[in-house]
Amino acid sequence: MNTTKKAIIILLSSLCGTGGLAAQKHITVSTQNTCLALKVTDKKQLEQVYFGNRLKNDIELQTAALPAAAAYSTFGAGHTFEAALRAVQTDGNTSTDLRYVSHRTEAQGSNIIQTTISLKDAYYELNVDLCYKAYQKEDVIEQWVEIKNNQAKSITLHNFASSDLSFKAAEYYVTQFHGNWAEEMKMSEQLLDEGIKIIDSKLGVRSNQFTHPCFLLSLGQPAREDNGEVVGGTLAWPGSFQFCFEVDPLRNLRVLSGINPYASTYTLEKGKTFKTPALLYTYSNSGTGTVSRRFHRWARQYGVKNGSGERSILLNNWEATYFDFDEAKLVQIIDDAAKMGFELFLLDDGWFGNKYPRDSDKAGLGDWQTNTKKLPHGIPFLIEEAHKRGLKFGIWVEPEMVNPKSELYEKHPDWIITQPHRELSLMRNQLLLDLSNPKVQEFVFNVIDNILAENPGIDYVKWDCNRYITTSGSQYLKPEQQSHLWIDNANAILGVMEKVSAKYPNVCFMACSGGGGRMDYGSMKHFDEFWISDNNDPLQRIFTQWGGQYFFPAIGMASHVSASPNHISGRSAPLKYRFDIAMAAKLGMDMQPVQMTEEEKEFSRQGIATYKQIRPTILHGDLYRLLSPYEHNRTAYMYVSENKQEAVVFNFLVRKDINGDRQTVLLKGLDPDKEYMLLEINREAGKGKKSRISEYEGKKFSGDYLMTVGLRFTMSNEYESVVIRVGQSGTIRME
Repeated sequence: MNTTKKAIIILLSSLCGTGGLAAQKHITVSTQNTCLALKVTDKKQLEQVYFGNRLKNDIELQTAALPAAAAYSTFGAGHTFEAALRAVQTDGNTSTDLRYVSHRTEAQGSNIIQTTISLKDAYYELNVDLCYKAYQKEDVIEQWVEIKNNQAKSITLHNFASSDLSFKAAEYYVTQFHGNWAEEMKMSEQLLDEGIKIIDSKLGVRSNQFTHPCFLLSLGQPAREDNGEVVGGTLAWPGSFQFCFEVDPLRNLRVLSGINPYASTYTLEKGKTFKTPALLYTYSNSGTGTVSRRFHRWARQYGVKNGSGERSILLNNWEATYFDFDEAKLVQIIDDAAKMGFELFLLDDGWFGNKYPRDSDKAGLGDWQTNTKKLPHGIPFLIEEAHKRGLKFGIWVEPEMVNPKSELYEKHPDWIITQPHRELSLMRNQLLLDLSNPKVQEFVFNVIDNILAENPGIDYVKWDCNRYITTSGSQYLKPEQQSHLWIDNANAILGVMEKVSAKYPNVCFMACSGGGGRMDYGSMKHFDEFWISDNNDPLQRIFTQWGGQYFFPAIGMASHVSASPNHISGRSAPLKYRFDIAMAAKLGMDMQPVQMTEEEKEFSRQGIATYKQIRPTILHGDLYRLLSPYEHNRTAYMYVSENKQEAVVFNFLVRKDINGDRQTVLLKGLDPDKEYMLLEINREAGKGKKSRISEYEGKKFSGDYLMTVGLRFTMSNEYESVVIRVGQSGTIRME
């Protein structure tokens, strides 16, 4: 028997029990450790009855009546709270009454099981498919909805959630991620009381700037790292989003997730299907650490482009030159990069524009021809200079944007997003191109396609996006379709990303967006890494990267060593502190060798060499958070290799303690039966400085000891950091 067919038959058998009635009444979406259970009532209404740990026998969920709630709530038809779907039918009826039609389940390879539940309005030809992908090993569920209008005329969609999840607990706590440019991914938790809590974005583009499309929902108590019931969710969507948490008078909680319906009424023509973005979510009864590790494993396999591959250590010219460079300056930086041990040189903004040279952010954006004054020999010359020194070559682009002072704007003022009879709304002196227009989609794709075709040998592309939508008008869409812009623009950019990544699978792409503005799994499957913040200040980065780690793996999180004082915060910090926080993710550098002392150069060379040794563990290992910067003067976390033979532990002093911080650090994730040795790495040389963990070095410790008794060493200096390499006995060379 065909293996896939056999898997389907086995699965259906486990879901349906032994009778035909059960097959019509109960549906479960399960992974190895989680289960979402649904049932069909006698009136063919679909209800959620359970979401939690998977039972040894899921059929037991059918034994007794469980509290139930609509699996996908609709406006009208008796529902009195926020609805997942609100539509106006062809005859003006504002209600929708969905009834179960059928469901099908199929295995997609050995790890993914997709379940599709088909619903239909009780009267109208409106069909809704609830779609679930259950990733077995990673314990992540991906859910989206497909709404199809089979009526003779168009209908109007007002609300169109991707998921509708219900919970029953004594208390509910939600953690949201928020901030602004240069202070992204801050965390705050609050108790949900009766009523509605909304977490949303109305920005349309780089929509994560103020709030991020992910949440932690803790049931019964505030979220904890290693215990308690927690649900983590994140929306795979680069546009405006909304999470709606509603606690009803009976203390039931419903969570609606999806595209923000604000100003986004959508006309669905006859025969057309509206597909929502996916919500990715997981349930854990062992705290937030499990949630993060599940998302990281899922992301490396499915959510990030080339998630199981390698990442290069790059040197960027931006903070050294900004727009002021020429070939000689760049060749010098390339030469310095090679001597320092870097693997890639990135040419940032300012390399293009002739009629309107890109000498500042006020001109040239949109004119993607090489500036012949700055680079008379073109990009191929720089590629050759990099490659002959053993470096890869990368380049910066911002293809969705345009300066008013550009040839592109002169030719196509009708391509921008703006409102008629209103002044142009500029941010960073630039405007957004309207990707709801197919011609603009073609242009944006061709920008990247032409750059890569005309300059063979480009290995890396930094794809930036430095503003969001304000005057939300499209000169392409019809007057009655203007509210489509928010959705059509986001879908269009995802289409362009998909086309680019399919054509150039071996080119590494970074999603920049002025920081974490495009850090979502809708975009990330087309990008190898993301730029979490423009602010490389190490103290700020501790908090930014701490927040980002909850849903996004280190392999995608680019983190760079910058100059001191920092160009954004003005804060001065030791090179070691800056290096250590950058090494805790995907290492890169904006600080230039020409700006360094010989001592700093040597430290950096050694740091880069050390990072190459521990890179596999950091980029592909499991993350364990040890001490939170929100709760302690010291923060600590570690990465553990899959085979548990190696770990890297990062410690940062966040707030100076006058008596010194001697916090016990209990390690996690090790094999209790294995023997390990410890070594402090990235140490500053000379001046009689000894290892902070000298009493541990050269000795053998069991994983059980390190996780139960832990490590105690003092950290007392401002901006002090300690990085410890933990290796199975015999694998670490003592220095």
